[in-house]
Amino acid sequence: MIDNDPKHRLADFDFPFKITKIVNAENLGFSGGNNAGIRYALEKGADYVLLLNNDAKIIDNDFLKNLVLFAEKNDQLGILGPVIYRENTNEIHFSGGKINWLYNKAEHRKGKNDYITGACLLIKRRAIEKIGLMPEEYFLYFEDAEWCLRARRAGFLCAVVPRAKIAHKVSENAKEYSFSYVYYHYRNGLLFAKRNAPFLIKIIAYKISFFNYLKELIKLIFMPSKRQWAKAAMKGIGDFWKGKTGKLA
Repeated sequence: MIDNDPKHRLADFDFPFKITKIVNAENLGFSGGNNAGIRYALEKGADYVLLLNNDAKIIDNDFLKNLVLFAEKNDQLGILGPVIYRENTNEIHFSGGKINWLYNKAEHRKGKNDYITGACLLIKRRAIEKIGLMPEEYFLYFEDAEWCLRARRAGFLCAVVPRAKIAHKVSENAKEYSFSYVYYHYRNGLLFAKRNAPFLIKIIAYKISFFNYLKELIKLIFMPSKRQWAKAAMKGIGDFWKGKTGKLA
């Protein structure tokens, strides 16, 4: 069970170290924003980099210690994450991730270590030096899955550490099922397949995208309650066809 004591809220922590605020001139998205911090951390000689986004609300005091201790046990471990609960509940939001090539999705799946969600992710310096920074083409969603896939292909392991626990408020940046949420998931799922999937899956993904576009077009015309979703999905698929990446414009 996650510790929901208000004294463990991130904003109330008395940090025993200096905090450096990095301000970017524009919105660089999840990966671009994190990459700015990662570069700074590496320049300062960090052996590990922790990504902890603004969805994190409640933190178990020893979560970072438990992540690092586990990472030190195995040189092959490259990327690690905690068990993540939904805020103010005992419901587990993430305890493992699986890449589903059939549907071009990065799914939360207990016990699977295909990828670690970027909501909270610890990565070793030497893993970054080998695989590079987070891919910025996605802007939001799927960049964590590709980063982990790169790490695994480079010989590193990904793992969830059961003794490390946090809680967070899901989809605070792009509200769940909002226009941007739907758009990025449709576009980036196809982009992820194009960049990483086996050859046959790439062919199937392209063909299915045409079917999905027509399906959403039918929703747009005949299902008023689904029009917002349909518009976002169609734009996402259409922008993928056009080769558009980065921020939704």
